Amino acid sequence: MKTARRTLAKPAGAGARPLNVARESLAAKRTRARAIARGLDRLYPDAWCELNYRTPFELLIATILSAQCTDKMVNQVTPELFAKYPTPDALGAASPAAVETVIKRTGFFRQKTKAIQTVARRVAEDHGGRVPEAMDELTTLPGVGRKTANVVRGTAFGHPAIFVDTHVRRLANRLGLTVSDDPDTIEVDLQALLPPRAWTAFAHRLIHHGRRVCAARTPRCTSCALRRWCPQIGVTNAA
Repeated sequence: MKTARRTLAKPAGAGARPLNVARESLAAKRTRARAIARGLDRLYPDAWCELNYRTPFELLIATILSAQCTDKMVNQVTPELFAKYPTPDALGAASPAAVETVIKRTGFFRQKTKAIQTVARRVAEDHGGRVPEAMDELTTLPGVGRKTANVVRGTAFGHPAIFVDTHVRRLANRLGLTVSDDPDTIEVDLQALLPPRAWTAFAHRLIHHGRRVCAARTPRCTSCALRRWCPQIGVTNAA
């Protein structure tokens, strides 16, 4: 398959011309991005966060634990964690050794224990036990960057938010919606292409598609419902 950094491969359909986004205007890119969003909506109408949570605090902690770990594993340890430590006060005051024992299977458990307990104490002491909604307040919490803050804002609080994890970063580039590898720049680029009301669902659906179809090493391009809008940038080994 012929590939290049900015031009590309043939979309589905006999005789279709190769999709080339090298000189795509912003208006054309917006039109294509919205078509992609509609396609994802049809594929994954109910897609949402795969981390289990009941409160913004639980989602914040689960998102921190998900670093270098699968959502499935996080979902296996958080029921016990939140049963034992249901509030920021309780988690912040817990014995680190006890917390480490509960979350050990998520990996990097010592660093993660320190991170979640520090965040819990800050939420308890500085925010009255309630996770703040504002981006500038969330990102002042220790270890909480824009990705984690956007997950919480968009998923738990319902604010328009695009969170750039490894799947969103890969697919945004592969689909030719950005040329950046910087998560903050990708966030801005995607925001410019879609209306705010679509941001959160679009991010969740990109993640679903990345896990199910558009894998990092061997994306299933021949069976991908988004292929007609995808220049397949960087794809060298498709199935």
